[in-house]
Amino acid sequence: MKPQKSITLKHLFINKTKCIGLQFNTDKIIQALVEGLPHVAWSDDYGLFYLPNNRSNLDLIFKTFYRIAWVNGNYFFAEKVVNENNPTLKLDHYRNRKLAKGYRACPESYLLKLELKRYSSNTVSNYVSRFEAFANYYKDKDLIDINEIDIRAYIQCLVKSGKSNSYINLTINSIKFYYETVLGMPNRFYSVERPRKTKQLPNVLSKEEILAIIAHTNNIKHKCIVGLLYSSGLRRSELIHLKVNDIDSKRMVVIIKSAKGNKDRITVLSPVILKDLQAYYKLYRPETYLFEGQYGKQYSASSILSIVKTSAEKAGLHKKVTPHMLRHSFATHLLENGTDLRHIQLLLGHSSTKTTEIYTHVANRSFMEIKDLLS
Repeated sequence: MKPQKSITLKHLFINKTKCIGLQFNTDKIIQALVEGLPHVAWSDDYGLFYLPNNRSNLDLIFKTFYRIAWVNGNYFFAEKVVNENNPTLKLDHYRNRKLAKGYRACPESYLLKLELKRYSSNTVSNYVSRFEAFANYYKDKDLIDINEIDIRAYIQCLVKSGKSNSYINLTINSIKFYYETVLGMPNRFYSVERPRKTKQLPNVLSKEEILAIIAHTNNIKHKCIVGLLYSSGLRRSELIHLKVNDIDSKRMVVIIKSAKGNKDRITVLSPVILKDLQAYYKLYRPETYLFEGQYGKQYSASSILSIVKTSAEKAGLHKKVTPHMLRHSFATHLLENGTDLRHIQLLLGHSSTKTTEIYTHVANRSFMEIKDLLS
């Protein structure tokens, strides 16, 4: 059986005009049909035939290849929600701000697309602030006229000012979001270089330090929050999205839905934390989310950070402690106790053991058999 012929539609932006790119494997029939389309042209830059992006040309493509080739529009028509479990955000705060005279605000189309994609509130805040900083750097230039050379110059300026790699990567993401996702030009700035990732070892707490933090929480609710972050290896965002029914006391697992990468997974539930959770539930009676703020809404990320930070200070820890350090400590302590790296990978929800392997660099077990040179 011969493989079905196919042609893939791509968004292109050529000479300040939206175009439809036509990508296909070498085929005389398809090529002849493509070359017969009105106003079709060839782009040396992209190595594709293209024609103006309008409704009539789109209809003509489907009509021309009907029963001849499958027209793949997966890239062209994609409107994927990033995380369906994220609450729908209304970004009216950004629309109603009082701005300084001459300040260039985020375009309405940008805000609408962020709402549609259901990014987290933290991502939205980062994207808006980074993109507005970029837009105001070129405030005298129309956004549509900004090219890769301009973006490289801006990134270079950030590097010289001492901005971190994560700050720069977020900036690039926010810029690409506008041109690729909002304007539908997925390949406009594909060649903008990103800074190399620095390989930093995770910061890890000792078990004694974590127990001290838990002991210095203000109440049973805060105790459960810190305890779950550590004993189940949860990300802060995963804890926020936990619902009451996600605690499975019969199987002694925590069910995490639509985690990073939109993947579901399960992780361990500590018997000690289960007892605390039962006491917490009797006292607080959460209805939907396991940890609820005012009016039954999700607990905020900033509140969780504050709980961990305050408890660490009360415990006398003279170091910056974050919720993610508890997750790092969970993985490291499991490794030190002899848990297989593959099991730790599954509990953390890593796609590859390569990500999990970083904990071998901080686990004490890695150095236990090294002989003391001074003894």
